[in-house]
Amino acid sequence: MAARLDEIARQAGVSKATVSRVLNERPGVSPRARSAVLTAMDVLGYERPNGLRPRSSGLVGLITAELQNPVFPFFAQVIETGLARHGYTAVLCTQTPEGAGEDEYVGMLLDRGVSGILFVSGLHADTTIDRSRYHGLRRRRLPIVFVNGDIPGLGVPCVSCDDVTAGRIAARHLVELGHRRIGFLSGPLRYSTVQRRLAGFRASLRELGLGHDTDDLVELSPFDVEGGQSAASLLVRRGATALVCGSDLMALGAVRAVRRHGLRVPEDVSVVGADDSPLMSFTDPPLTTVRQPVQAMGVAAVRALLDEIKGRPARAAEYLFQPELVVRASTRARWASPDRNAPSGPVL
Repeated sequence: MAARLDEIARQAGVSKATVSRVLNERPGVSPRARSAVLTAMDVLGYERPNGLRPRSSGLVGLITAELQNPVFPFFAQVIETGLARHGYTAVLCTQTPEGAGEDEYVGMLLDRGVSGILFVSGLHADTTIDRSRYHGLRRRRLPIVFVNGDIPGLGVPCVSCDDVTAGRIAARHLVELGHRRIGFLSGPLRYSTVQRRLAGFRASLRELGLGHDTDDLVELSPFDVEGGQSAASLLVRRGATALVCGSDLMALGAVRAVRRHGLRVPEDVSVVGADDSPLMSFTDPPLTTVRQPVQAMGVAAVRALLDEIKGRPARAAEYLFQPELVVRASTRARWASPDRNAPSGPVL
């Protein structure tokens, strides 16, 4: 190593101490000396440390959750299109249980010298994980933006759907249809998005005078069709006449569970999804859901990242986008039915 320092110092025309400071990214080196050291390394064929490699100005990392849920390909499409309009190419990295994880993808993207990284519903939404990984990226001054999952105090812009409102409007819709035994099923509670949606759901029921009747009607399971089916089956057995689901995939699993109990959607049990993923209007029955404004959120996330890259960072805050209830055929009014413990009429 000492011989290498000597060689680089001679080539750059600086001292070994200056070379050491550059390699260790320490202060006290002029821009001209730093440039001379890096140029000397390139001329001599030495590989630069990760933090000293030039960024590929045309590449942006896009790390998403698994693509099984159709809302994530939708996000990817909107973000890739937005980046392309500004001359950037997205390097799409999707997480799967069997494949590479977020940390591995981040390492690969850093090796490729990306200009920034967009995280869509990644580990940043998990309130139990070690968040020092993101502090490390901030220390590198790498532009990053989160989608759905703010980390307060980190100083990173975050674009989120207002999950509290999403939980509220789903619950209110079902109460206005006359349901009192309303179940909530979603992914693990460690995710901030789940915590918020459940908080909104419970707050809405309390405001409508039903909070005390639903404490046993919450089931958390994996964010997929099978998880939705399992959770919904338990809730139907407990007398739920309506189900608020944490994703459209979970809602499809809930519809399957209702039918396997010999019941019908929506005649016996109403089901509300979340996201309004593509093709949900073509399911059987067409799914009532709470639409996540993916187009607007994706465009805003791209704008925030490009501003960071260009040195015009947006205020480091969470920007909330309002969800919208899309009523289709999987929900209907609940009328008296002795065998399902339904109310005598609509609750308005």
